[in-house]
Order: sequence, then structure tokens, then C-alpha cells
Amino acid sequence: MRSMRRGTKEMDIILIRFADARLAAMDEAALDAYERLLDENDQDLYQWISGQKPAPHDHTALVAEIRTVAANG
Repeated sequence: MRSMRRGTKEMDIILIRFADARLAAMDEAALDAYERLLDENDQDLYQWISGQKPAPHDHTALVAEIRTVAANG
């Protein structure tokens, strides 16, 4: 699973939690968007998800959803 062994433990935890909570219910378009997000650099992902930097427009909604899952444990 690409959500695991990302390069940083923080991203592993965040993305595994998101994958466990949401992947099974995602349609093909949402899964494609998630795959594109996983192609991004871990440092960028962490900054977007933590709110240190705004996510690019094409990732904004998914990053917000990941933030919600991460915040709610």
C-alpha cells in the first residue's frame, strides 16, 4: 500500500489512518486523485496537511479531508 513507508513516520501515520477510514468507500475518480496526491513529495504533503502551506488547488479538497480524519483520530 502506497500510504505506508512514505519516508516520514508522521506521513505514514496520517495516511494509513486516512486509508483505513476512507479508501474502501472512495470511487474511482477519488482513488485516482489520492494516487496523484501520493505522487507528491512527503515534505510538501506534510506542510499542506499540517496547514504550514496551502495545498495546490487540485489537492485542496482531498487535503482537507485528510486533515479532518487526522484531527478526529
